[in-house]
Amino acid sequence: MNTNIHNNQDDEVRGTRYLGQVIMKLRKLERQPKRFGEAGLLTPSEIHTIEAIGCGRSVLMSELAARLQVTKGAVTQIIARLEAKLLVKRTLHPADSRATELSLTELGLAAYRAHEETERQFYSELREQLTEQEIQVFEVCMEKLSRFLDRE
Repeated sequence: MNTNIHNNQDDEVRGTRYLGQVIMKLRKLERQPKRFGEAGLLTPSEIHTIEAIGCGRSVLMSELAARLQVTKGAVTQIIARLEAKLLVKRTLHPADSRATELSLTELGLAAYRAHEETERQFYSELREQLTEQEIQVFEVCMEKLSRFLDRE
C-alpha cells in the first residue's frame, strides 16, 4: 500500500476528529450563560444579538434578523428578553411607522464593552499558546472555514 495515501487518510481522520471536538466544545459553550459586567448573566444568543446591534447606532429589526441569519420572529423573541433586562430599547423609525429601530441602552452598552473585553482577553490567551506563524495560519484557516460554512 502506498504510505503517502495512508498518511493522507490518517491526517483526514485526525483533522475530522479535531474539528468534531471543537464543534462539540463550541456547542457546549453556546448553551452556558456568562456574566457580562453590570448586565449580569446573558446567554450566548443574547450577547451575540447585543454585538450585532452594535455600539452607538440603531438598527432595524429586519436588518438585525439578516445579520444574525434568523427569522424576524426569532429576533422579536430575543429583543423582548433583552428589553426586559433593560439592555435594548425599541423606537419607531422616524420615516416609516411600520419599521422598528433597536439600540442599546447604557446597560446594553456596558454588556457590549464587557463582551469585547472578554473576546480580547480570550484571543490574547490564545496568542500566548501559539507562535506568530501559527497565529497567521490559524487566522487564515478560520477565515476559510467561515467562508466554507457560509456555502452550507
